Amino acid sequence: MRDVRLLVIAGAVWGAAFASVLWPDAATAIAVALWCVSATACGWLCAARGRRARRAAVPLLAIALALGAAVSTHVGLAAPARGELTALVARAGRVVEIDGVVSSKVRPLRDALWFEVETTAIRVGREQDAAAATVTVSVERDALAGPALDLGSTVALRGGARAADPGDRAVLVLFADRGSVVRGPPHVLGVMSDLRDGFVHDVAAGLPEPGAGLLPGLAVGDTRAVSADLDAAMKASSLTHLTAVSGANCAIVTGLAFALAALIRLPRWARVGAALAALGGFVLLVTPEPSVVRAATMAVIAMLGLLLGRAGAGAAALGGAAIVLLLLDPWLATSFGFVLSALATGALLLLAGPLARGLERWLPRALALGIAVPLAAQIACAPVIVLLAPAVPVYGVVANMIAAPAAPLATVVGMLACVLQGVPVVADGLAAIAWVPSAWIAQTAVLFSGLPTASVPWWGGAAGFASLALVGVCVVIVLVRPETVPARLRRAAGASLAVVVGVVSGSTALTGVAGPLTAPTGWSVALCDIGQGDAVLLRSEGAVALVDTGPEPERLASCLSRLGVGRIDLLVVTHFDLDHVGGIAAVSGRVDTALHGPLGADGAQWLAHVDEARLVDASNGMSGVLGGAAWRVLWPQPESRAFPEGNDASVVLEIAGGGIPRSLLLGDLGASSQSALRATGGVSGRYDVVKVAHHGSADQDAELYWIARPALALIGVGADNDYGHPAASILAELRAVGATVARTDEDGLVLVGQREDGVPWVWRERPRESEPAEPLDDDVSARSRERR
Repeated sequence: MRDVRLLVIAGAVWGAAFASVLWPDAATAIAVALWCVSATACGWLCAARGRRARRAAVPLLAIALALGAAVSTHVGLAAPARGELTALVARAGRVVEIDGVVSSKVRPLRDALWFEVETTAIRVGREQDAAAATVTVSVERDALAGPALDLGSTVALRGGARAADPGDRAVLVLFADRGSVVRGPPHVLGVMSDLRDGFVHDVAAGLPEPGAGLLPGLAVGDTRAVSADLDAAMKASSLTHLTAVSGANCAIVTGLAFALAALIRLPRWARVGAALAALGGFVLLVTPEPSVVRAATMAVIAMLGLLLGRAGAGAAALGGAAIVLLLLDPWLATSFGFVLSALATGALLLLAGPLARGLERWLPRALALGIAVPLAAQIACAPVIVLLAPAVPVYGVVANMIAAPAAPLATVVGMLACVLQGVPVVADGLAAIAWVPSAWIAQTAVLFSGLPTASVPWWGGAAGFASLALVGVCVVIVLVRPETVPARLRRAAGASLAVVVGVVSGSTALTGVAGPLTAPTGWSVALCDIGQGDAVLLRSEGAVALVDTGPEPERLASCLSRLGVGRIDLLVVTHFDLDHVGGIAAVSGRVDTALHGPLGADGAQWLAHVDEARLVDASNGMSGVLGGAAWRVLWPQPESRAFPEGNDASVVLEIAGGGIPRSLLLGDLGASSQSALRATGGVSGRYDVVKVAHHGSADQDAELYWIARPALALIGVGADNDYGHPAASILAELRAVGATVARTDEDGLVLVGQREDGVPWVWRERPRESEPAEPLDDDVSARSRERR
């Protein structure tokens, strides 16, 4: 009963924290309301007499509301300082300088490093704020100078900033264009950093892949060496939690330390002290991520209970840990790592047992428990995971049954290899032993991710969360023992699951077999998925223009066939780089007019593929019609010597009308040529659609995008390209101007059209949200009406 009460209180505190951090302006009002209700409940308790009143739910309610009020008060007190800082950045400009200390794990993402900094000073123009704040930082690897960057490093950074999203602990997100590590991690943090680096680059690196790259993740939570392919396989097979240090790792460390202390006959207080010391060192070694902090706090509560002779259940420790941590840091309520860690732990403590007992009706006890443990965790965590990626792993339970038993050996032996690097022979031997279970897990992930239909698509957002949570409830109702739920409820749950299985199976078959038939037909702008390159189709009243052809004829031909495009009325070759003209053979014999940029050395050779077309050398000022749409060329300048043939002389096209939203296609212009284009005054007013220049490279003129203020930004880019496209800096600028970003590496084919009222919509082949065709922001409607 005590466990249930603590979990109920933790749930109330979580709810208060969640609401307060998402709506910080309302945090004070929430706190006042909760304090008032809690005081009322306390007053009723004081007025009531007898045990019955004290045993009622009112005391539990009073405590839960008081703790929730404390959390909301914390957020409310912090809100003014956070608001002043965001206002300072908005008022003084977007260039921000910060000094501070790295407070999180440093995560590589393409060519950028992401981490959090606890600031000691923030400078914006001539104004300075010395208040401590958390800032999320993204910085290119080659833009950072100085010693090692890791947890505890002192840094000085400069770049563009924006306010962080609601619910983030960080107040700002800084996209640094330059910076320096003033000092590396000090003292014990430096030792731990050296151990992690040595384990990744020296000890594990000498072992065969893919187990070598995965081993540091399993042992100390360091996933730097995990390849992109293996990372995708781990996600598809629902095994990524094995590299997220959590309760099992902390339990192993504290248990081993406690057992060793008992072996040498230390008293109880010394055993607990040894276990806590080992736990503290382990947390610093793996870095204090939210899931690690949650697991460590639970272990501390368990150890303190043992010291006092009052050992409690795991559920009580989970509830107590959640309450304490949310009181200290309410922003953990929206941390996916913290939420998933707590949900998985709660599921193992409360749900795995009933599921195992239910499965024992058909299966041997050991097998029933082996299925129940990963199934419980997946039921609890899947609704949250679908908010991150709208898909459900099909083989996750089976993959975990096969891979998870190998994880403890890899964790314990790998961690010993990391700690004992001072004795190379021992460290190498232990790493070789730990490599065996690591390779087993990696190969399991690769095997299951490669099976047909490794994951099935699901709705995203709140609809996906609610529907998948309901499916989980139905699964539990069907599997637990019959006497625990009414027969009518069991039949309803079974019928619901049957419907879900049928719908999901049918949808999966439709997507896989008849996918080409599912694209909407009313499109007017299409961004073809042709890899690292550009190919944009424009359609108005039956007339079709193609802007660039991508690098390969086969991929362009596939896109044209899928969209039913035969004749090309207007072909625009912005310039003659391979990624823009390499696929031109796919339209040979099908082009009426070809508009092209400066020929250079190879231009004439490429245009020979469309020798039937009328060739036109494009320059600023040209215009024409496509069906009911009007187009004009904004760049390059005629006979200009400032920008020779190539990227900076790309043809820039503006088109609108006839069902085509007002669109701007920027070719591969760099920042200097974009600035020159901006100076001509040709780009004016807001655009519905902008094709981002040069596949979203970092070489951009931000002011041009602020003038264009696109509602939708299109980026033609190949998955896992070597250029780091699209750059974090331009993505940040696009978000700052309010643009929705659609990119072929993540979204596949992208189609844009207009509703009857003129409001544009966007469709993605691999949708992110629940709707297959989503309207753009409300401001687009106003823009469209203004132009009409």
